[in-house]
Amino acid sequence: MKTMTCRQLGGACDQEFSAESFEDMAGLIKAHGVEMFQKQDRPHLDAMQKVFALMHDPDFLKEWSDSKQAEFEALPED
Repeated sequence: MKTMTCRQLGGACDQEFSAESFEDMAGLIKAHGVEMFQKQDRPHLDAMQKVFALMHDPDFLKEWSDSKQAEFEALPED
């Protein structure tokens, strides 16, 4: 089990998420993003807008995802 914060994953807060795999972590942060979008949380909306603007570049998206996965993999087990 490894733990990352919303902010480490490109978000806007320090809420922690724990998962066994990066794929599971991605699902947790996605659900958090949906929740924050539904609440219209301004800091999260701003963070999402920055990432979405960069997602039009497929190379950036791959690099970003690879870097976040590498960060996850480098974390110690909880």
